[in-house]
Amino acid sequence: MSFKNTFETYDWDTLEKEIYEVTAEEIEKVLLKDKIELEDFKKLISPAAKPYIEEMAQRSNTITKKRFGNTIQMYIPMYLSNECQNICTYCGFSMDNGIRRRTLSDTEILQEAEHIKKLGYDHILLVTGEANKTVGVSYIKHAIDLIRSQFSNISIEVQPLLQEEYETLIQSGLYAVLVYQETYHKATYKTHHPKGRKSNFDYRLDTPDRLGKAGIHKIGLGALFGLEDWRVDSFYTALHLKYLQKTYWKTKYSISFPRLRPHQGGLDPKVEMTDADLVQLICAYRLLDEDVELSLSTRENELFRNHSVHLGITSFSAESKTNPGGYSVEPESLEQFEISDERTTEEIKNMIQSQGYEVVWKDWSKSYVNFI
Repeated sequence: MSFKNTFETYDWDTLEKEIYEVTAEEIEKVLLKDKIELEDFKKLISPAAKPYIEEMAQRSNTITKKRFGNTIQMYIPMYLSNECQNICTYCGFSMDNGIRRRTLSDTEILQEAEHIKKLGYDHILLVTGEANKTVGVSYIKHAIDLIRSQFSNISIEVQPLLQEEYETLIQSGLYAVLVYQETYHKATYKTHHPKGRKSNFDYRLDTPDRLGKAGIHKIGLGALFGLEDWRVDSFYTALHLKYLQKTYWKTKYSISFPRLRPHQGGLDPKVEMTDADLVQLICAYRLLDEDVELSLSTRENELFRNHSVHLGITSFSAESKTNPGGYSVEPESLEQFEISDERTTEEIKNMIQSQGYEVVWKDWSKSYVNFI
């Protein structure tokens, strides 16, 4: 059994029709409820909920403060390689893009880690393209071994792995894995992933199950908004989240909100997601689940990120470089996508603190979690 069994009981077109037929009366009934269920979430992400965004935002803020307090966790991505064996229409690392490829050496990894540590970070996200021969499990494990003494929490966003491979990395100190389905629409998924291991929709869909069975501390989920209708993709993401929480209840979860950004190769969004749409979605997720972490990256602009502090977001990246060696090693841009918020870590920290929130540099340590 895996999420695929649950996934196959739903139909995309039927869900889309249901979401777009929601009425204002249904929204008002949902907002009177103390506990929001998946069917309620479907209504809260509908067009009919747009006039109620302010009410949703206030409730989201209250729930988030109750659960997380006035805190925002800070993390930073460190790109190890832009080598990739997949063709993905939306990614600057796609194999068919004519960019110079770069994979960091041991010395360069340590140099980047030292630079990031000086910025104050204790939570680091290691990112690579999907190239098993160049940046496979042995390379990732070695990178974790090199830097684990410097950081309390090491997460990865790399190619999907086997359960036993995740178990090996967990033993080396891996804390969390981010794995985005990109879109839950199978035909659209195939269109945007025509070649490479990533073209296997089912293998990617089952990845969080393999992570749960491996005993990972935290799993990050999400869809890439712009490939398909964001409302339906978000319902499937919520469905996936609820399945995982029930099945692997010892694991923590996070949701990210990436919108398509410019990159080499370029792809215009099929369905535009406006700022108001994103606010609605963030609040809907918080109303659905008070425990899930909600993360917002530097893909979003300064103004939006400033206001999102009060919406239910619990995790921020800052000063991100999306090219291997971008912090201290590689002056030439080999980036995966353009970032929008280019402020320094210090500037982001000051912005968060000016709004009455405390910056948290790491998650709970494993020793404390085990103790409680």
